[in-house]
Amino acid sequence: MILDFEPGDKVINPLNKEWGIGQVQSIINSKITVNFENVGKKVINSNNIVLHKLEKNEFNRN
Repeated sequence: MILDFEPGDKVINPLNKEWGIGQVQSIINSKITVNFENVGKKVINSNNIVLHKLEKNEFNRN
């Protein structure tokens, strides 16, 4: 599986949208560490959960 994420990317977990927007902290193999605005740091197994990468226009709140 090829992941299209890098540290600093903004993502959401479609299965837990209440977690809010998260920022990718690190990626090691299939484990993605994300710091979510409402629940803090979570380690996501990309084999089980597919994160949605946000484009800049999806998370700018100006």
